[in-house]
Amino acid sequence: MSTYRAAQVTAPDGTFELVEREIRQPGPGHVRIAVDACGVCHSDALFVSGALPDVSFPEVPGHEIAGRIEELGEGVRERGWSAGDRVAVGWFGGSCGFCKPCRAGDFVVCVNLKVPGWTYDGGFGEKVIAPVDALARIPEGLAASDAGPMACAGVTTFNGLRRSSARPGDLVAVLGLGGLGHLGVQYAVAMGFETVGIARGPEKADFAKQLGAHHYIDSTSATPVAEALQSLGGARAVLATAGNSEAITATVDGLAPRGELVVIGADSTPLGINPAQLLMAGRVVRGHPSGTSQEVEDTMAFSALHGIRPMTETVPLDDADEAYRKMLSGRARFRMVLTPG
Repeated sequence: MSTYRAAQVTAPDGTFELVEREIRQPGPGHVRIAVDACGVCHSDALFVSGALPDVSFPEVPGHEIAGRIEELGEGVRERGWSAGDRVAVGWFGGSCGFCKPCRAGDFVVCVNLKVPGWTYDGGFGEKVIAPVDALARIPEGLAASDAGPMACAGVTTFNGLRRSSARPGDLVAVLGLGGLGHLGVQYAVAMGFETVGIARGPEKADFAKQLGAHHYIDSTSATPVAEALQSLGGARAVLATAGNSEAITATVDGLAPRGELVVIGADSTPLGINPAQLLMAGRVVRGHPSGTSQEVEDTMAFSALHGIRPMTETVPLDDADEAYRKMLSGRARFRMVLTPG
């Protein structure tokens, strides 16, 4: 067989169409992966809509890839990889290796970062060619449909928490219980934090408790979120997974002294934070990107150890457009995952 199927859009915000593409050989330092599953992430909309520079069409998105190596390019076997190895590739799809962050070992903020679906065809297809430094080994017992979302949603929440200033026993809040937040709560509990779930509506309290949260705050109640957090002693860290600047801003005064707001939910609206909210209590606000391939491996290993899995809905590649629209509308519960079958 000399071709494979891929779901592509040919114009910004277009409808996905299935096409046949010619199977290519991977070049030096690259592998060809047979895709077993690919998550549909909200960030894919940045590519499909042409919102980022240098996005070219036709566009094949997908950066929550899980599959098996089927062909190795020159120099890959010497780096410990073999045909048949199960691998994941996430937002971190490779780095340049020569920019200042790369030279300092901070590869995930590489100024020439390679992102599947942006700098090369993503995982909305049966095959993908990726650089060897993007590969994360999938542990035994972790299904491809779980491993794919771990390569973006999983590593982002996992890393955001473990790189925070919070330590086991500290009060940690997760804002939002969607595609990112439902994983964030599970990781926070497994890391030993006294965990608070924050979302809209009293009906989500039971879901937060099912995820393991010790407390739940309804952001629509009469009690402001910050006041509710302070009544629990103040949060050492808030992991803001909701892409809503107003909701993120509402948590700042709920931070304890030296508390940290870790922002991973994207919104183009400015945060409404004034310097006085930060100065007197020594609070910190920082953004957090995804994670390197090694950090994706760490995330998957931790998840396998603690029985943490994303909540997914798998659909065949043929229904890529429907899955993308469901994600975009917020109706996904909680990660749409495409499979080639």
